[in-house]
Amino acid sequence: MLKKHPFLFLLVLLLSVSCDDKQKQEQLTERETKLLEKEKLFAKKESEYQALLKMRDSIFNKKDSVQILLWPQEVAGVWSGKVICTESNCSDYAVGDQRIDNWEFDSDSIQLSTKIINNNNLIRTYLGKFENNEVKLNYKTDSTAQKNVEMNILLNEISPNKIRGIRTVTVDNNCTARFSVELTRIQK
Repeated sequence: MLKKHPFLFLLVLLLSVSCDDKQKQEQLTERETKLLEKEKLFAKKESEYQALLKMRDSIFNKKDSVQILLWPQEVAGVWSGKVICTESNCSDYAVGDQRIDNWEFDSDSIQLSTKIINNNNLIRTYLGKFENNEVKLNYKTDSTAQKNVEMNILLNEISPNKIRGIRTVTVDNNCTARFSVELTRIQK
């Protein structure tokens, strides 16, 4: 039969090849679509990656705007502190009252502080500044306290083993007490 109808055989062969080509073409189109989607996704991830690299580089290249604060060597460390009331118009403080505590000049890398410690108990933490060879300390009660107390300390006589200055305490903006402060370095 094939010998009698070679044309028919050729036609059947062409049709089968043509159908197969159509299927292959559809598969190829589908693959190209998937590949295009993957390329778009990859380009998006590449863009995000490049943005992250830029951000990382800008962080490393930018000079650190946060300045690490440390007490100067002549102030840093632990001191024995003697505080004596020298004048007062407050009922809570009497002239001659004295207190002995340990003072620890410390920092947490962004702010200077001084901890007042008595019998291994933290009594108070002052926020501090060191300007023009003077130590300035400040403590203020929060708004929920029964009494509004503000304490300011100015330490302006600084030597390797002694620091001297004045503490001023104001209670409820009504009365003021002044104290002499003398710190002696504790030798380890």
